[in-house]
Amino acid sequence: MGSYSLLVILICMSAAFAYINHRFIKMPFVIGLFFLSSLLSLLVIISKIWGVQYYSRISILVEKTDISGLILDMMLGFLLFAGSLHTDWGNIKKELKTISALAISGVIFSTLLIGGMFYGISILLNIQMDLIYCFIFGALISPTDPIAVLGIFSKAGVPRKIESIIVGESLFNDGIGVVIFIALLDTLKLGGNEIDLKHFGELFIQEAVGGVFFGLILGFILFRLLKSIDNYEAEVLLTLAFVMGGYELCAFFHLSGALAMVIMGLMVGNYKTENAMSDITREYVHKFWELADVILNGILFIIIAFVLIEIQFTPNYFLLSLISILIVFLSRLLIVFVPQKLFPKRTSLNKSEAKIIVWGGLRGGLSIALVLSLPPSQSKEILMLATYVCVVFSILVQGLSIEKFAKNTLAKIAE
Repeated sequence: MGSYSLLVILICMSAAFAYINHRFIKMPFVIGLFFLSSLLSLLVIISKIWGVQYYSRISILVEKTDISGLILDMMLGFLLFAGSLHTDWGNIKKELKTISALAISGVIFSTLLIGGMFYGISILLNIQMDLIYCFIFGALISPTDPIAVLGIFSKAGVPRKIESIIVGESLFNDGIGVVIFIALLDTLKLGGNEIDLKHFGELFIQEAVGGVFFGLILGFILFRLLKSIDNYEAEVLLTLAFVMGGYELCAFFHLSGALAMVIMGLMVGNYKTENAMSDITREYVHKFWELADVILNGILFIIIAFVLIEIQFTPNYFLLSLISILIVFLSRLLIVFVPQKLFPKRTSLNKSEAKIIVWGGLRGGLSIALVLSLPPSQSKEILMLATYVCVVFSILVQGLSIEKFAKNTLAKIAE
């Protein structure tokens, strides 16, 4: 099956599931698509009972599809640019101290906490796993994903402050998480189980700092080009070209494409936009990227659900995966509440706001893509199952309950 045929199937499934969800189930858009595609994946797995040949064909198709490359190399840049383009820098700037604490130091400490606890539990369960794989799991599961929760927040009447923190954190911690993951994976590929802190630090600085500066350069060049013309067709194409070309250049120069796209999107959406684009152009640019965001997210969450077909479920590994939900949640509690208690002026969060931010820290497609990019090994199989279980819990449990949780928490504040 060719790439075009695969794209046709994904688009048709997205449209069908979107209709079924909107017409009958009425879940939030991406949660509904993920739920329906997960059910379909389960049906495919069950189909082994009466039609092994059909299951085998689908399983081989999923296995041959480079899901990790599809998400990391093609979709991530578009999604991060679209998300940052529609983000109000003014709101982000007000909460920058809290966002930076969660997105930078929070991801670093979360990686260490999750990795250490995951390693300890695996020893207790007699599961052999090198420490570096546990830290890799911490790096790939730490970044949060706002896609499924933002629409719910707006319906729940969540204060702009909380929404800005969730959005800002997720935009930046995706980039930081990818950088840490790449640095750890590079160490693993060099054949060592010990982490070379010097090499890790150099790679981290190159990827993170280089990505931010390159994003600023791309954003400024794009701003000047948009300012020099007034034609919405050409300007939409320019934004598309800069996202695709800029992301490829980041990969070539070993810079963080994720951070570069976030910075470039923030600049295009916020830096002197009244000078760079006319009202008509601005409307077309924003509508184009809004539609691209919706379509890509629909495809993304269907792809995530079909990863289920690749996963091998064994009792011991599944138990570790269930415990990993508690590990990830405990880590989230610590990185939000410890700074809130120790440095209340820096984080500027009260207890109720911190609770919503903890429960609103969903995991999603990035974590799945990162774990799929690991080299084949028994450890990869374990991490795939743990990652998928955490993502399912995050999307279907936290995602479906966040509206009620936020409303109840805010109601207590009002009392």
